Amino acid sequence: MLADAAALGLALFVARVAQRPATPQRSFGLLRLEILAALVNGALLIAIAIGIGIEAWHRLRAPPPVDGGLLLGVAGVGLVANLVSLAILHRGHEHSLNQRGAYLHVLGDLLGSVGALAAGVLVLTTGWTLADPLISVLITLLVLGSAWRLIKESTDVLMEATPDHIALGDVHDRIASVPGVDSVHDLHVWTVTSGVVAMSGHLVVKNPTDNQPVLEAVQDRMRALGINHVTVQMERDQTCD
Repeated sequence: MLADAAALGLALFVARVAQRPATPQRSFGLLRLEILAALVNGALLIAIAIGIGIEAWHRLRAPPPVDGGLLLGVAGVGLVANLVSLAILHRGHEHSLNQRGAYLHVLGDLLGSVGALAAGVLVLTTGWTLADPLISVLITLLVLGSAWRLIKESTDVLMEATPDHIALGDVHDRIASVPGVDSVHDLHVWTVTSGVVAMSGHLVVKNPTDNQPVLEAVQDRMRALGINHVTVQMERDQTCD
């Protein structure tokens, strides 16, 4: 719970700081702090999952006595708290990596509460204390999967990879098919932060009078793909590969 509280605090702090305006030194402001926070929270989730897995292994080898009633009581309180937190964080978690990191921490805790409830019922009804560590192993695997996806997405953003939902070939073809464009090269598409996708490219346009219509057409076509930060360089001849 302390780790989850720290994760939520980090996510909230970064969300507020990231709203600060851009400066001459940081032309994009502090937007990418959200990506760094998501990466940290993903790594923390993996560390927690490994810790749970190690503890489960020890309990599988030497099962300790389990107070089923106490387990049910604590897990029940935790379940209610986590359901409230999850409901608050659910809106927007798909569009913000920072918020998704906090959301996954709470989701992992929610799974832990559900697993603890199930283990408590099994211990009370059957006396089978191995249910506790076995369910912990299952929760560990679920949390590891979510944490790995979060880390991968965060790393892709930091490495300026093309977003998964956008095909670079599609971007190229849409621009190349604009009337007046002879060719497209040095094309890049990347994510600045969650919800902010940028594109830059060089366009060979033989007739300079077509520059403005071409620019407006490219912006419209990129906007249809969810790319709102567009930078293009018009050239009469290709100046770089």
